[in-house]
Amino acid sequence: MNINTSDRLKKLPPYLFAELDRLKKKEIARGKDIIDLGVGDPDQPTPAYIIEELKKTVDDPATNNYSMSRGMDKLRSSIAVWYENRFGVKLDPSKEILPLIGSKEGISNIPLAFINPGDLVLVPDPCYPPYKSGTIFAGGEVYLMPLLEKNGFLPDLESIDKAVLAQAKMMFLNYPNNPTTAVASREFFDKVIDFAAKNNIIVCHDAAYSEIYFDPFRPTSFLEAKGAKKVGVEFHSLSKTYNMTGWRIGFVCGNSEIIEGLRRIKSNIDSGIFQPIQFAGIRALESRQDSTAEIRGLYQQRRDILLAGLDFKGWKFFRPQATFYLWMPVLPGYNSSELSRLFLEKLDIVVTPGVGFGENGEGYIRMSLTVPTERLKEAVERIKKFS
Repeated sequence: MNINTSDRLKKLPPYLFAELDRLKKKEIARGKDIIDLGVGDPDQPTPAYIIEELKKTVDDPATNNYSMSRGMDKLRSSIAVWYENRFGVKLDPSKEILPLIGSKEGISNIPLAFINPGDLVLVPDPCYPPYKSGTIFAGGEVYLMPLLEKNGFLPDLESIDKAVLAQAKMMFLNYPNNPTTAVASREFFDKVIDFAAKNNIIVCHDAAYSEIYFDPFRPTSFLEAKGAKKVGVEFHSLSKTYNMTGWRIGFVCGNSEIIEGLRRIKSNIDSGIFQPIQFAGIRALESRQDSTAEIRGLYQQRRDILLAGLDFKGWKFFRPQATFYLWMPVLPGYNSSELSRLFLEKLDIVVTPGVGFGENGEGYIRMSLTVPTERLKEAVERIKKFS
């Protein structure tokens, strides 16, 4: 029997983190002591009070049934309160909020609601891979918006050709940005809203790292900008904010028609978030947020350790104001894949080659701060000795 995959699967590039995991496991099998600065998966535990809420609710038979596609009323209300407290933006819990099985799920599925074969989706490059894969699964075409250092890793909207704009139906943005760590201002979002309104383009802003920020900086929400609800939605995740990556819970909020379109897709694909996890999410959102402040403090300490340790021989780097990554130009004489392989084979350190996030990521590597502090210090020492 010949089993052939679909054309849409054949269009996908290899998933970056799956390949990194394969190479890492290969080196571990050889007995290497690997320090993984590749995947951004928090190493700290989920706060105890969130876990306790799960334990308290999971034994109740009433929580073991199918969830509604809109999520629990209480969860949507808690999201609305959290959002207003954090950003000063009022949301209608009945129409403008939709819980997700992690923001990745919503990001991957939203093109299915609005993109027809041949439609263009404006995608930043480098980027989080699901922006591209979700577009491909919906039959759309990806149009890359280069994120260049000279532009502060913001897309140059004015450079997009009018013929492209005539076919474009959706645009993905992500600030604070993965992988570049760049941040966006309210003024930039104002420009995005004007651009989207003029060209009838849905804006999907991924704000997964909005609560991982440093120094006096505090990220703004896309929905804080005037008119944002008329053109788009914003995705949030509890994964980074509360160390809940494996729990798979997030939400999207904003334009009610866009929210409803995604809800209709989800109602035909999944059966909602396990209710005890929703209760745990409510507990997280309604807490005093002390644990999130502690998480930020830990990442800032690690950021400073890594920056200080790598500040030698003129190696250039960017001081991130947000996210738990460092985005660093490669050393002279290497491309991103070559330098990443050298780190793995010679230093037993996993870093992510920038080209894995897209062609405009070439020339950079990404390092994650989601490893124990002592291991981070050990990584610095290995790099120094090799240099």
